[in-house]
Amino acid sequence: MIQLEMSHWIDICSVDELVPNAGICALVNHKQIAIFYIPKMDQLFAIDNFDPFSNTNVLSRGMIGDLNGEPMVASPMYKHHFSLITGKCFEESSVVNDIYEIRVFNDYVKINISKA
Repeated sequence: MIQLEMSHWIDICSVDELVPNAGICALVNHKQIAIFYIPKMDQLFAIDNFDPFSNTNVLSRGMIGDLNGEPMVASPMYKHHFSLITGKCFEESSVVNDIYEIRVFNDYVKINISKA
């Protein structure tokens, strides 16, 4: 049985509400988080929804795929690519979005936005 420190984990939605191969946006503690479910990898990813190049919250609407085997999201604005693992922009490595721990527990998607 998986034991989680529940004080840091916030319910986002049920697993049934995820959209395969697409993003959803969740407002968590006044912060927009883009959440992606990639069934082929059987993985969830969470990254800031904010696109620093266009100064808009749009990454949840971006297209997902991979660059050199690394899962990424392409911003719908200026098409910058962000790693879903590190948050780093592929075109401008000095730009990094925050990423968050995310997992499924008891059929609910939970996110941990606390910083270590």
